[in-house]
Amino acid sequence: MAEPAAVPGNRRHRGQAVNRPEVDVVIVGGGPVGLFLAILALQDGLRVRIYEARTTRSSHSRAIGIHPPGMAALEATGVSAQLAAEGVQIRTGSARMRDTELVSLSFAKTSTAHPYVLALPQERTESVLQARLEELDPQALRRGHRVTALHDDGSGVSVAGTNAAGGFTVQASWVVAADGARSSVRGLLGIQASGKLLRDSYLMGDFPDNTGDGPVGVLYLEPEGIVESFPLPGGKRRWVAHTRTLQSDADAKDLARLVAERTGRAPDAAASTMFSAFPVRTTALKRLVHGRTVLIGDAAHEVSPIGGQGMTLGWVDAAELAPLLTAAVRGADVGLAAFDRRRRRAAAVASAQARLNMALGRPLPAPLMRARNRVLAGLFRSRTLSDAVARRFTMQ
Repeated sequence: MAEPAAVPGNRRHRGQAVNRPEVDVVIVGGGPVGLFLAILALQDGLRVRIYEARTTRSSHSRAIGIHPPGMAALEATGVSAQLAAEGVQIRTGSARMRDTELVSLSFAKTSTAHPYVLALPQERTESVLQARLEELDPQALRRGHRVTALHDDGSGVSVAGTNAAGGFTVQASWVVAADGARSSVRGLLGIQASGKLLRDSYLMGDFPDNTGDGPVGVLYLEPEGIVESFPLPGGKRRWVAHTRTLQSDADAKDLARLVAERTGRAPDAAASTMFSAFPVRTTALKRLVHGRTVLIGDAAHEVSPIGGQGMTLGWVDAAELAPLLTAAVRGADVGLAAFDRRRRRAAAVASAQARLNMALGRPLPAPLMRARNRVLAGLFRSRTLSDAVARRFTMQ
């Protein structure tokens, strides 16, 4: 497989840019990863435009976990303190079987600055990032703009698309695809992503928190499948339960019943604010850099949402890419091969971790589950192992 070659920036003559495109970077996708990259690029003085096909932001909480590397990356935008104050800082994890605690996992040694996993609904995270973006450039984000064509001539990329007015075109030095797991840019580039639909499926919902567990993330390792429970701001709690098959016709009542049967807890289904049934799909690309177009986040590597690594993985992609884009726009010959290798390797590690998480959460006959849980409880009496697992769980 050919490695991504060094890509020259805009050629300069006597200190001046020649044939400089209208914008330096076009970002396709206005989710948390696209917004984050745009902020970094604008702070570096680049001209940025984000094209987002959706006209409004989704109100579903979706991704809620921000791991320490994500918080570290967000520090560069100036919003990390606000997010940390608004979210729930999960500093302890607990693995249980019904009411018996098997393992208590502390995140105290995972990070000096951010020894926790921050739980905050994605909608709120995006709102904070967008507010910061608008401080830098209120015109950068263009909603209702769908990119339909890309043409890379080696010195820049011509971007075309549709909007409410009919259509648009723009010339850019670089294009970055941050348009999610169903990336349209992949299709425009003719990229075949290697992926598969795994046998795991889940029900997920947000309910008022009546557990008394406080800011603790809880995993119930039960014979019929794992149940996960995470605190959210505003006195809410997210519940996620493994199901043997995809229950696409289920609702919040079904999830509440399943949680009660497995854990003895009883979420209030009538007060649920979000519900989803979903399978698990993984996607990986053999190459993230295609000429002057770079794919990041879920567009580049979709990992299981179990473990909540996807958003942080995308932010670290963007944090590594941003200075390379700045250097290229300013005329440096930038080699992206090392970036490509590092980010694909990081995605492979995250995917392996997610698969392990899912394997631990699959159903087992009750005697086998009890025996396995006893072994896990014994192993985690080792502080060394416990700290190592905490670091891996928090993407360290």
